[in-house]
Amino acid sequence: MHTVVVGTSGTTAEDVIAVARGNARVELSAEALDALARAREIVDALAAKPEPVYGVSTGFGALATRHINHDLRAQLQRNIVRSHAAGMGPCVEREVVRALMFLRLKTVASGHTGVRPHVAQTMADLLNAGITPVVHEYGSLGCSGDLAPLSHCALALMGEGDAEGPDGTVRPAGELLAEHGITPVELREKEGLALLNGTDGMLGMLVMAIADLKQLYKSADITAALSLEALLGTEKVLAPELHAIRPHPGQGDSAANMLAVLQGSGLTGHHQDDSPRVQDAYSVRCAPQVAGAGRDTITHAELVASRELAAAVDNPVVLPDGRVESNGNFHGAPVAYVLDFLAIAAADLGSIAERRTDRLLDKNRSHGLPAFLADDAGVDSGLMIAQYTQAALVSEMKRLAVPASADSIPSSAMQEDHVSMGWSAARKLRTTVENLTRIIAVEMYAATRAIEIRTHAHLTPAPASQAAIDAARAAGVQGPGPDRFLAPDLAAAEAFVRSGGLVAAVEPVTGPLA
Repeated sequence: MHTVVVGTSGTTAEDVIAVARGNARVELSAEALDALARAREIVDALAAKPEPVYGVSTGFGALATRHINHDLRAQLQRNIVRSHAAGMGPCVEREVVRALMFLRLKTVASGHTGVRPHVAQTMADLLNAGITPVVHEYGSLGCSGDLAPLSHCALALMGEGDAEGPDGTVRPAGELLAEHGITPVELREKEGLALLNGTDGMLGMLVMAIADLKQLYKSADITAALSLEALLGTEKVLAPELHAIRPHPGQGDSAANMLAVLQGSGLTGHHQDDSPRVQDAYSVRCAPQVAGAGRDTITHAELVASRELAAAVDNPVVLPDGRVESNGNFHGAPVAYVLDFLAIAAADLGSIAERRTDRLLDKNRSHGLPAFLADDAGVDSGLMIAQYTQAALVSEMKRLAVPASADSIPSSAMQEDHVSMGWSAARKLRTTVENLTRIIAVEMYAATRAIEIRTHAHLTPAPASQAAIDAARAAGVQGPGPDRFLAPDLAAAEAFVRSGGLVAAVEPVTGPLA
């Protein structure tokens, strides 16, 4: 099994995905264990002093003015976890919780939190045992950490609350820890707070969304090329010299991808035939500009994610010179903004894909294709309602594109009076990514059917297009014919796109796509 070693200097997106989705084993480096021990010595020394130190010997948030006596500090740490584990609503996905736990461990291992090595090792033990705390949809405002989600994870470290075992069954966390020989943690000064103060949930969802969107943008370039081909459009607008004079990197990459897919097509360039047109509609002609802008947005999001992956987010933090200082680094604004930005870009990509699908189905604009790509229009409805489904998905994406980060609700008796709503931005982005997958699948389904209808007129598609069609059919995505129960076809198309099958089908012909 792949092993991810956690050191003091952050982690990578690849490691997050390996742990969250690939169940990679986690180990703490010797450097991290040493840093944990040194930082803990600083916290223990401060805890022994009579002067109050926030997070070590005081209450929290709006209650930070109270100095807590030694005999109550262990109770204080337990209480903050129990009281903050106040999430509600549906359980979030296992991969999200694993990413959340791993990223909190990443910050703990930095040596800036003052947590004992034993606590960090227990966090790794839970991940390695496949024990996933139950975390609920609601409970984070994206400031002072993803508080309720992280608290539910810390609760499991204490042997309390519920968790999902390796078999997927939800049981009391204490039972699962006992079965795997893991001793529940008894928290000491600073540790409860250190387990709750981070942007780990929203960051984990950002990292996974970026990975998913990078594949979906390749898939969208392929489906745009298939639609252009099915509509007998011109590939001349994809010429590299045209995109060089507006040098947005993503635009050039998308145009190059589409051109590679269309190489050798016998369908393109017929826009001057029976129903001449000077140029293709925007949804076809401007596909690289729209997809390219989204690609550049992903690049910016990757930069923000890389910085956050290198960060140690906690409050207060232990500094190398021995100071323990309060700060505002837990505020989720940097992550929240790009989560919202990605939702906007993805909504636009879904919107332009739906417009191409609608064009393929409209006999007045499809340049010779049958109405709704039906076998016998009138008797058959063809893909009419598939486009309705696609339109409903696009409409929801537009609503989800409204930025969560533009909102703020004061909390903690006005101590936390401006929050990022980054967790909410991340949750809606996950829905957006799911919807985009389905929208691209519907366009692929329509475009491949349209191309196969064209081939009956002795027009030959590009080799890459034919490879995509063959792979889709092999994956259970059926081709033209009389009306049938359509939902299974669309589900097969969605699974084909989601698995990366569309990209994998064309790249042996085109070479690696950007």
